[in-house]
Amino acid sequence: MLRTRLIPSLLLKKGRCIKTVQFDAERDTGDPVTSSRIYDAQGADELLFLDITASEEDRSILVDIIQKVSEQCFMPLTVGGGIKNVEDIRRLLKLGTDKVAVCTSFVENPDFINDASMIFGKSTIIGIIAYKNINGRNVPFINGRRTQTDLEVLSWAKEMEQRGIGELFLYSIDRDGMMDGYDIQLIKQVNTALAIPVIACGGAGKLSDIIDVVKESGISAVSAASIFHFTDQNLIKTRAHMKNQGLNVRSV
Repeated sequence: MLRTRLIPSLLLKKGRCIKTVQFDAERDTGDPVTSSRIYDAQGADELLFLDITASEEDRSILVDIIQKVSEQCFMPLTVGGGIKNVEDIRRLLKLGTDKVAVCTSFVENPDFINDASMIFGKSTIIGIIAYKNINGRNVPFINGRRTQTDLEVLSWAKEMEQRGIGELFLYSIDRDGMMDGYDIQLIKQVNTALAIPVIACGGAGKLSDIIDVVKESGISAVSAASIFHFTDQNLIKTRAHMKNQGLNVRSV
């Protein structure tokens, strides 16, 4: 049985952690360095930072925050937002980032996927698909969910895999912050179609949501945020429950 990774995700805006509901209705959830220390102490398998306005504002990611986190925490760190070229990736890796996650720039320049994978290796490159269901069609969005593309989730996921991403981060905008369960049907469809790991995000409100998406879709990595901010659950409780439900999780 594959080991299931538990990956908290932190959304960054203007140097603070925020939580959104369908990428709107922002709530401040604290200092990113402090939040990272807590997740590190609780034994997160990895941590994902997404600077959600970097692409929209046409700026680089907040490197000072990333440097502080990488210096003070020991879990693997993935960073996304505002990554435009291989030099941006190289800069983040030098700061201590383990992987980079890219959404907008991959859509605008798909050849960037090939270049990044060739230079840094597939294991370093994560493709992000942030999507909404529009009239029954699952449509990727870019620029912090503000720009609709003419792509379709499954076909774009397959193309990114062919071009060289090592993992896919699948983020449901419709379920973001709603805390009513993951989009299991689509997650299973994408996971079945790809040979690379799929990380599902968007919808966890109770521990059973995490169990259900792993067991029903077959994914080996699950990400969450609201459940850790707005309920009494934490990574320690979550991992213990996953283990009790028969999932293979890392011992801490």
